[in-house]
Amino acid sequence: MKIARVTLSDRASSGVYADLSGPEIERVLRAGFVNEPGIISRLIPDDRAMIADTLRSLCDEEGCDLVVTTGGTGPAPRDVTPEATRDVIDRELPGFGEAMRAVSFAKVPTAILSRATAGTRGRTLIVNLPGNPRAIGECLPPLLPAIRECLKHLNGS
Repeated sequence: MKIARVTLSDRASSGVYADLSGPEIERVLRAGFVNEPGIISRLIPDDRAMIADTLRSLCDEEGCDLVVTTGGTGPAPRDVTPEATRDVIDRELPGFGEAMRAVSFAKVPTAILSRATAGTRGRTLIVNLPGNPRAIGECLPPLLPAIRECLKHLNGS
């Protein structure tokens, strides 16, 4: 299995601070799959066209089974990850975003500001996660059963 984790952050991509969210995604995913996945990492700014191009490349050229993004899902003007994701997916799977908001809302009432979504492009599942490492640790583990099931369906298993 090949997985990509993509951190979307103007400041982290320019070296203002370290990317802590990408490594947290990797930690959760390595623990969540029986077979050790190969993981590709990307760190790019909050730019809609660049995000869409990166997602297309990871799906179409790199052949990733799963692409997990972190960051850019809030209401700020530079938060364009859901739009870039919708630019490239064939089918949206809004239940992923709904589940994350439900899990997070119980702890942080402002979690409903998240616009995270998910969808498929060909045989690849793309999932948007929040940009906060703590939120990733809370949101990603409950999604793993649905991620594994979706990957089975996309690969014809």
